[in-house]
Amino acid sequence: MFFGISDYPAYVAALLLFLLLPGPGNLAIVSSTAQGGVRGGVAATLGIIVGDQILLWCAVAGVAALLQSYPGVFAGVQWLGATYLAWLGWHLLRAKPGAAPVLTIRPHHFFKQAFFITLLNPKAIVFYMAFFPLFVDPVRHQGLLTFGVMALTIAVLGFFYGLVASMLTQRLAQRLRASPRMTQWLNRVAGVFLIGFGLRLALTP
Repeated sequence: MFFGISDYPAYVAALLLFLLLPGPGNLAIVSSTAQGGVRGGVAATLGIIVGDQILLWCAVAGVAALLQSYPGVFAGVQWLGATYLAWLGWHLLRAKPGAAPVLTIRPHHFFKQAFFITLLNPKAIVFYMAFFPLFVDPVRHQGLLTFGVMALTIAVLGFFYGLVASMLTQRLAQRLRASPRMTQWLNRVAGVFLIGFGLRLALTP
């Protein structure tokens, strides 16, 4: 037993699987790296980590239950997040070849963008509320220490995943910068996915 976590290797494996799944966070890392290099990708990764930490501790504190008790509040945050994703997607769709990037190439901007993409996803709170109990031993549970170790594991895995993803994306981006037309198509694909994520967030009950 590891700090009250019933099956720590399985917990790590599940987190790695979730990190690999397509989503707004992965798209933010790829887009930030393509525009700001590895530094931009790492900044976006840190934004996602901070957003995730806020959401998971809100879940631990029972905010998920509060949101579920007040559907209007949950729906409002949900639509706010969906609108933000769709807004980013629309601007990517309208980007012209050779034009300035939709998002300014500065690491603190990448951090802020990824942070809000993560934070404005209230479903993540419910996810953490449902996910954590699967790996918490009810007998050997050590309270905040157990959740702290679980939260630290998420942060460490997320950072190394984001770093590797940024380095791989940077290699691809160096080739794409020589082809503005290809960059435009990638912007359009990213825009469609962001709008799709926004619609899914808004319409999925």
